[in-house]
Amino acid sequence: MPEEIKRFIEYFSKIPTLGPRQTTRLAFYLADLPKKDLTNLLKVFQGLENIDQCPQCFFIKKRDENLCRICSDQSRNPYNIAIVEKATDVITFEKIKKFNGNYFILGKLAEKGIVDDELKKRFKKLHNLIDKKLGGRVEEIIIAISPTPIGDFTANLIKKEFGKYTPKISRLGRGLPEGAQLEFTDETTLLFSFEKRDYN
Repeated sequence: MPEEIKRFIEYFSKIPTLGPRQTTRLAFYLADLPKKDLTNLLKVFQGLENIDQCPQCFFIKKRDENLCRICSDQSRNPYNIAIVEKATDVITFEKIKKFNGNYFILGKLAEKGIVDDELKKRFKKLHNLIDKKLGGRVEEIIIAISPTPIGDFTANLIKKEFGKYTPKISRLGRGLPEGAQLEFTDETTLLFSFEKRDYN
């Protein structure tokens, strides 16, 4: 195969859910596109350079914006915080249209029971947000992470770390099947889990 195709496969096969086989098919599909379509696709990729992380919650925002549209929305209640693993979980959660608070994205969970430096930094960031911006008290923290063994371990860590800030710390109800990934959960199941969340 041409080196360009090999480099494409090597790079894009690192993307989650895309293995070498799917990436090879994608490479050949794109190589067969008319030049005009390929040029337009390149412009789409270049547009991603204008996307950045929100410094408050780590969701996506435009580079020229101070905060993401959720954090900057004055109609939302910043004293209700849903802690999620990934940015795509925010998108899933927003679909149920029941939560009017803000989010905080961990970026990863405590793999193998280890809180690495990256996760420690996120915890510290959330401590600072609650202490300095919210006056050290929030109404509710919702732990909205997937019901997996790693998710359970991380949820317990969150309760220990942040339980002092709120009279209500909850976790999504077990309407979510064991091992389910939040971003792939249908709206009906997620809504049930949200409304039946556990305060224990």
